[in-house]
Amino acid sequence: MSNSTHDQRSVPPNNENELNYEQQHRPSSAFNTREEYLEHELQIMAPKRWRPNLPFKDYRFELEDSIPAMAGTIGKVVMVGAIAATFAAPLGLDESFILENVRYELLIAAFFIIIFSGFLLPTANLAGTHGPLIPLIPIVVAAGGHPMAFGLLIGAFGLMLAISKGGSMLANLTSKGVCGGLLLYLGFVGTMSQIKKLLAWGDDIGMTHIPFVVILCTILLYALLEHWRKRWLAVPLSCLLGGTLAFAMGAPFEFKTGPGLPNLNPMYWWGENSGWMLGLPTVESFVVVLPFAILAVAMWSPDFLGHQVFQKISYPERTEKVQMNIDDTMTSASIRQTFGSLLGGANFASSWGTYIVPAAIAKRPIPAGALLTALFCIVAGLWGYPMDLAIWQPVLCVALVVGVFIPLLEAGMEMTREGKTTQSAAIVVFASALVNPAFGWSLTMLIDNLGLVGCKERSADLTKMTRWIIPGCMFILLTTVMAAVGMLPGIPALIPSFQH
Repeated sequence: MSNSTHDQRSVPPNNENELNYEQQHRPSSAFNTREEYLEHELQIMAPKRWRPNLPFKDYRFELEDSIPAMAGTIGKVVMVGAIAATFAAPLGLDESFILENVRYELLIAAFFIIIFSGFLLPTANLAGTHGPLIPLIPIVVAAGGHPMAFGLLIGAFGLMLAISKGGSMLANLTSKGVCGGLLLYLGFVGTMSQIKKLLAWGDDIGMTHIPFVVILCTILLYALLEHWRKRWLAVPLSCLLGGTLAFAMGAPFEFKTGPGLPNLNPMYWWGENSGWMLGLPTVESFVVVLPFAILAVAMWSPDFLGHQVFQKISYPERTEKVQMNIDDTMTSASIRQTFGSLLGGANFASSWGTYIVPAAIAKRPIPAGALLTALFCIVAGLWGYPMDLAIWQPVLCVALVVGVFIPLLEAGMEMTREGKTTQSAAIVVFASALVNPAFGWSLTMLIDNLGLVGCKERSADLTKMTRWIIPGCMFILLTTVMAAVGMLPGIPALIPSFQH
């Protein structure tokens, strides 16, 4: 033992831990397989927080980076379009508003992706779109809520949570069983929703056989890619297969959105007779959206946690330095949300799931694919035509299913294979089906940490604060806010202005 220690001390500091990324990098030809090369790249990266991280010096671009970039761009177009459309209907805004705001948001997103995930915070996942908020938007509008007030409060509360490191604390209090159940629920519900949308699209065009053929062929392709260990190619090949099959079988498609540049003036977007046609928010506007903003940020934790856990499962050992940092992701999402709302965008930020899941499958770190995503967003926003292709159902649905939801299902099953994790996982699914994933996560985290289900030994090791005080406060906060705005089934909203 002493000889070993002496030998280590006498050797000059040229071991792997002392070398930087450039010195440790080796060409892919030096490895037996492509997978070994990609895993080695993950293990030698040393991301720097709040300091410049430069391409080719601190990380490299690989072909695999284009896959999450493509999936992320498709997801972005769809999700921002959904939020803009949900606002536009009750506010009486036409389709031109939706199209122009989506283009505007793609440019805003690209700027903040480059600044944070590509340069200053390479372990922060890209700031995406908060999908679970979409069903709440009509309630916000009906109550007189203002999009800028809503976005600014989300940014403020999110920054508070990030600075206090509340996100990572809640993640550490969530057991494998709760995480696995959350991933299973999100994966199953997402898969079912996309299949239903594709079948409904087939009904609308009078060609119900096309969705069946597209889905069946996508299943076979995904199985073959799994067999060949090329699952990272699932998104582009499935999109190509789905789009080609649908078009060859007679499904209608045409490019409508030509090249163009959105209005970049925030005063246009927040004018009383232009853009949102709402003017600037008042103090009352902030009061109206306050409970929704609290709920939105509280729902970040299970969302961010699911993405981080999936990445950890997909990455090899000794890659902790490049794994997604929840607090850094909350910081970048909060800042991006604040400026996006001031500029006039329709987006409400969260962790970008359609990017991070395919990136984890491809065994790629965040920054290189992030810069490609920014490039793709700029191209889609300015060129226009890719937006039409991204929202065509045979392309959109299969991209989300094979790129996001099926991998989430697989990760959830992987996490619930051992021990007593299945008990907690089942309750998460049960409670999430009753209300939503945020409710299911907070309730099951409390039950699991109390030791009523799951691993009793883990519960016994927790302190009073981590066993029931923090989980209990989180559950009470979330449930109270949901009750206030009318999200609990069968219970009218406690605040009269949110009652319908």
